Amino acid sequence: MRDKYHELLLTDCRHRINDVLANDKYEQMVMRKEYEYNMNVLAFHLQNIDVMPAFPYIAPFSATVPDCCRIVRSFIEDSVSFLAYGGHMDYYDLVKRYLDKLLTNVLNEALLRLVRSPTLGVSHAMQIAANMTVLERACDYFAQHAAKLCGIPMRLVEGPYGALSARVTLRNSQAVAHDTMLKLVKSKVNEFMLLTLNINWTPEDPLQSGNDYLNDVIIYLETLAETAQEILPLDAFDKVISGVLEHISNCIVSTLLSEDVKRFNVYAVMGIDADLRLLEQFADDKYQSSGLEKQPGSTNLKGCLAEARQIVNLLTATQPELFLNPVIREKSYSALDSKKVIQICEKYRDLPEKMFGRGTKVAPKKKALDSLIKRLREQ
Repeated sequence: MRDKYHELLLTDCRHRINDVLANDKYEQMVMRKEYEYNMNVLAFHLQNIDVMPAFPYIAPFSATVPDCCRIVRSFIEDSVSFLAYGGHMDYYDLVKRYLDKLLTNVLNEALLRLVRSPTLGVSHAMQIAANMTVLERACDYFAQHAAKLCGIPMRLVEGPYGALSARVTLRNSQAVAHDTMLKLVKSKVNEFMLLTLNINWTPEDPLQSGNDYLNDVIIYLETLAETAQEILPLDAFDKVISGVLEHISNCIVSTLLSEDVKRFNVYAVMGIDADLRLLEQFADDKYQSSGLEKQPGSTNLKGCLAEARQIVNLLTATQPELFLNPVIREKSYSALDSKKVIQICEKYRDLPEKMFGRGTKVAPKKKALDSLIKRLREQ
């Protein structure tokens, strides 16, 4: 009887949760009055600080979170009422079991369907991931609310006795959401990186600044980072930003390797160097402003650009043959693959000697790179 009743409850909650998810705009929730904050945040212990914020308050989550919390709270109250009426002496374990089922089989599955939707965009994916983080944190409130209604001491809920297994499930689903979000971000960045094919790889004069495509890339990265920093936990922010920077680095190297780039000269390399400097500045800024700098074990975001940076450094080095020295290679070129180095260096062309009179003289290095290629092949 109790299983049948709870199946009916679960079915009703499934419909209500699906409606909530379908009608959400997936934008950060704005609360203009204290009562709204009490109703949507304090009621479910979703706040990070004990101080009442200034209004209007912009939450890191969308309307989905408090709406789903209300549905879960209602489920808990209905479950407790039914089991208490049935004369069960110790029914917290039963309530917890059904609650875990609701959070795992209904709420979590509905969120995962959203994440796996083929029409999902970057902004929605990021907001859903942020919502998942908050809903996972709300599991403490759900367990406490159930315990209170069942007359269970709160100290027991804080231990293994009262923990909800759904919390682990929701945490694992966050990883899926973060992976999906990063995949979508990379896809968007690919649109900008296609413009690298428009670069003049054999210019007769050095560029005054970076290449045009990078303006769009930086604007997109700044917008992405600003939103991610507001709503995602630090580890998720790190994963997304480091992932996209590494992807950009890979794209730059892949462009140099591609058949579309037949040859290039030092001025083109200097243009890529200018691009990387801007990207590295962005990485440093976000590493410091986000708090990653103070996070134990975190790696500077600039390191995500290592492969592209090191190939540019090699192409502009006065002694590229030092790449063959194991100590120097480990210290300065550890991200480089020998086969890629050979393919890229083969495309390098010195500037015509007649051009050396134009401003700064650039020493020919084709012979040095040819020598490096020969010795790498011999190895």
